[in-house]
Amino acid sequence: MQTKESYVVGATDVPLTDDTLGAYIDRVAARHADNEALVVVHQNVRWTWREFSRRVDNLAVGLMHLGLAPGDRIGIWSQNCSEWVLTQFAAAKAGLILVNINPAYRQEELEHALNKVGCKALIMSARFRGTDYVEMLRDVASEVAHCAHGQLKSARLPDLRLVIILGGQASAGMLNFEALLAPANECDLCELAALGATLRCDDPVNIQFTSGTTGSPKGATLTHRNLLNNSFFVGEAMKLTSQDRLCIPVPLYHCFGMVLGNLVCATHGATMVLPGEAFDAKAVLETVEAEKCTALHGVPTMFIALLAHPEFGRYGFDTLRTGIMAGSPCPEEVMKRVMERMNMQQVTIAYGMTETSPISFQSALDDPPGNRVSTVGRVQPHLEVKIVDERGRTVLRGAMGELLTRGYSVMRGYWNDPEKTSEAIDEEGWMHTGDLATIDNEGYCRIVGRSKDLIIRGGENICPRDVEEFLYRYSKIQDVQCVGVPDSKYGEELCACIILHLGAAADAEEIRSFCRGRIAHYKIPRYVAFLDRFPMTVTGKIQKFVLRKQMAEAFKLNEEEAAS
Repeated sequence: MQTKESYVVGATDVPLTDDTLGAYIDRVAARHADNEALVVVHQNVRWTWREFSRRVDNLAVGLMHLGLAPGDRIGIWSQNCSEWVLTQFAAAKAGLILVNINPAYRQEELEHALNKVGCKALIMSARFRGTDYVEMLRDVASEVAHCAHGQLKSARLPDLRLVIILGGQASAGMLNFEALLAPANECDLCELAALGATLRCDDPVNIQFTSGTTGSPKGATLTHRNLLNNSFFVGEAMKLTSQDRLCIPVPLYHCFGMVLGNLVCATHGATMVLPGEAFDAKAVLETVEAEKCTALHGVPTMFIALLAHPEFGRYGFDTLRTGIMAGSPCPEEVMKRVMERMNMQQVTIAYGMTETSPISFQSALDDPPGNRVSTVGRVQPHLEVKIVDERGRTVLRGAMGELLTRGYSVMRGYWNDPEKTSEAIDEEGWMHTGDLATIDNEGYCRIVGRSKDLIIRGGENICPRDVEEFLYRYSKIQDVQCVGVPDSKYGEELCACIILHLGAAADAEEIRSFCRGRIAHYKIPRYVAFLDRFPMTVTGKIQKFVLRKQMAEAFKLNEEEAAS
């Protein structure tokens, strides 16, 4: 019998939709008008789908009255809040392309993002976590302090004409967000509906910037069709209904919050629940209990923080059943604890990337327990995935290689960057993820790690995740990340970076003793570092390239090799 190749295709029994976001969500909002659509705890916001839809229409009309036309790019630079959610949906209805700007960006990054995609308008917070956004913008575009509304002419931001500020305060040269929410009249709404009829599902609706760890961030351009279908099928895998209430502590500027959070709820008439401006473990625990949330999203580091919170035992999780753990490889031990201790027996693991809208694989609620904690599930509907070797040949089931994906979810490309687009998407339409993975005979996928994170020690390939999964079994370890550091004899050596549980104590030899006789000798970490925290992005992803550099410096190794 011939062994199957690592190529899988998703189900096609439920057809794709060719709707636009605005048209689809209008029907959902009408069908579930009296259900709660949005709850924002820190702003005391509680809107039904009827009220939410009305506010979205008012804002869409307000944006049109500013002279913004379909295809114009509008940036949003803010922490999680009700205004962010309104802008997401209103921009789509007005035919605008929403540009998500990381709230951690500073002047140089902001300037790059706005100019890269030619933003005509910017909606921004006044400040967040002690950072003055207004001052930062003025550093880049001092002209904003002296211009009339809608007439900004900046030497460094030549495309930007409008700046809209959140909150009740006024600022020179800026329009207040509240002014755009005036009730729309019948004529305005007819004009909005007429505009909506001209929009097409393949129109760009969103630009999200990649992390940019190897260069300037690139703008992944996503369409109505990309986002609407992906969010629908992700919600279907969770068996989401209009009775569900999803707690969304992940940042909205990222696909996890905006698509897997807001749009997953919107396509199913469920309730979006925002516990705070940014992730705070106690606020999440309080919100899940008080709002009777049935679902909770988070990256692994967030769930680890929840489980380790000193007041964890005070809170009840009776209403929880599902959610998504994604964003980075999910440790099996953490998954097991979340299922057992947080009543999330139906939690799903999802895998994807910004450039694929984002999800390609997701576990199902009826998957066998072993596969639910150790894999990212099977391929999503209407998508093709294959695993290839370094020469581009499809490998056999069970063999490791780079994961490629093709289908409706693949982005249109990186905005105004055909060279980088062609490097990521080949002539046959395959998106090259850069992730190492395997697919077994039943179609379950395991993400082994990033190809650039693979450690090669004296000719032996070490997948960091294999060692991390093993070390999670040690009772004293709360979190662990493994990286390669330079070595004159073997080229690279393994370094385990460990966060211990509160009150626990251990040394390097204790960790190595736990490994001896249980894993291959070359996988036993030569270096062990005990840390209080890991370097992370705003979305909670570990920055391994930073960790590698830190460890090279800590152990006085060749810094340049460690960073390569």
